[in-house]
Amino acid sequence: MTASFSLNVNGGTHIVEADAKTPLLYILRNDLKLNGPKFGCGLGECGACAILIDGRAVRSCTIALGAVGRRSATTLEGLGSEEQLHPVQRAFIEEAAAQCGYCLNGMIIAVVALIGRNPEPHDDDIRDALRHHLCRCGTHVEILAAARKAVALSRSANAGCGAGVKAADFQRAESGSEPSSSELSEAPQ
Repeated sequence: MTASFSLNVNGGTHIVEADAKTPLLYILRNDLKLNGPKFGCGLGECGACAILIDGRAVRSCTIALGAVGRRSATTLEGLGSEEQLHPVQRAFIEEAAAQCGYCLNGMIIAVVALIGRNPEPHDDDIRDALRHHLCRCGTHVEILAAARKAVALSRSANAGCGAGVKAADFQRAESGSEPSSSELSEAPQ
């Protein structure tokens, strides 16, 4: 049954008409025209559709619209701007971490969430954060290098020499692992 939903996405409020069971990914791409999150597998397995909800990385293809409530959602487009890229976006560009680029949305979102909850991750932490994100091109070495560079940018920002990078840019993602759709449904809305 179609209903009206108010969504907080990338700092703005959006009203959409849809069935509560509609995957959030469809709303983001089709209604809000946000192309950062990609449709990959549709099963929450590949990570291409990852977004942040209240700072936690989630798979938007498996989260129902009705489960989002009044939570704050951030897509790749909401991390930075063309004039001021988010430091993780900048690191991925500088390290040429893309081949086809289809997986990068999820990889970037995962690294933002990781740095938000652990500003000093080790390589094992980075690998763990990215383990459920699939890259078919095999750019894993470049992706790890980009994640390491993003961590270094974070350290520089926290030391006060971030060349325009603000420590607050890394504090958007505050909590741990991905919540399930049922966890989102059970939380206060």
